[in-house]
Amino acid sequence: MARIRSALLRYRVLAYATGIWLLVLTAEMIAKYILHVENVPNWIAVVHGWVYFVYLLLTLDLAVKVRWPIGRTVGTLLAGTIPFLSFYVEHKRTQQVRRDFLGG
Repeated sequence: MARIRSALLRYRVLAYATGIWLLVLTAEMIAKYILHVENVPNWIAVVHGWVYFVYLLLTLDLAVKVRWPIGRTVGTLLAGTIPFLSFYVEHKRTQQVRRDFLGG
C-alpha cells in the first residue's frame, strides 16, 4: 500500500504541474498568435514538454502499480494535453485509487 500511496502522490503533483504549465502555454499561444504580442518567452513550451514527459512516466508508474486497463491509462496520459482536463482527471483517478486500494 505504501508503494501505491507514494505513486499516487507523485502522480497528483505532476498532474497539477502539467495542468498549470499547459494553461501557461495556452496563454502564451493566445498572446502570440491571437493577440500578436511580440517577445513572448519561447521557453514555456520547453518547460511544459519536460513536465509533461515526467507526468507520463509517473502516470505509467501508477497505472502499472494499480493495474489500470489500457484505456484508462491512455486517457489519463492524454489528460495532460487538454487545458483543465488534467485537474478533473486527477481528481477522478485519485478518488478511484483511494477507494479501491487505500480504503478511503
